[in-house]
Amino acid sequence: MLKSKILFILSFLLLSQGAFADKFKLDESHTHLGFKIRHLAFANVLGKFNKFEGTGNFDDKTGKLSDLKVQISASSIDTNEPDRDTHLRSPDFFDVEKFKDITFESLDIKYKGKKPHQIIGNLTIRGVTQKITLEIEDWGGRAEDAWGNQRLAFEAKGKIDRTKFGLTWNKGVKKVAGLTVGNEVTFILEIQGIKVD
Repeated sequence: MLKSKILFILSFLLLSQGAFADKFKLDESHTHLGFKIRHLAFANVLGKFNKFEGTGNFDDKTGKLSDLKVQISASSIDTNEPDRDTHLRSPDFFDVEKFKDITFESLDIKYKGKKPHQIIGNLTIRGVTQKITLEIEDWGGRAEDAWGNQRLAFEAKGKIDRTKFGLTWNKGVKKVAGLTVGNEVTFILEIQGIKVD
C-alpha cells in the first residue's frame, strides 16, 4: 500500500513538471551546428552540417531544459571544399551510405542557479555511441521575436576524440611532423529553437 502511494506521488510530480514545459524545435535557418579540427598539425579546418532536426523541452518557471534530441544528416557535412566533403562521406570517415544519421540525446543537464551550463548526453556516429559533455558558454534564454514566436537560444561547445567513433583515417606528414587530420574535434553550436504550438 505504501509503495503504491509513493509511486503515485512520484508519477504525479513527473507529470506535473512536464505539464509546464513547452516544446521547442530547432530553427534550421537560425541554428549552426559547426565544428573545427586540426589540419596538418598547425591550422584548423572549419565545417558544419546543413541538414538536421531536433526538439527539446523548456520550463520557463524553473528554467529547466529536458529531453533534447537532435538528428543530423551525415551526408550534409560541409567544409567548403567539395572533394574533401566527398571523402568525408566515404567509408574512410562517416560512411553515409551505411550510417545516414548522427544523433544526440540528452541524459542529464547541470545548472548554475537557474541557468543550464552543461548538457550530458549520448552522441552516436557510425553506429557507435559515446557519452559526451557540452558546455553552455552563452545562455540566451527565452524571448519573443517580432512576429510573436517564442524562441530559445544558447551557444554550446564540446570536444570528442573522433577515433572512438571509428573515424580513424589519417596520414602522417613528415614536413610538419604531424598528421593530416587531428583526432580531437571541437563542436561549436549556435542553437535557436522555436516553440511548437
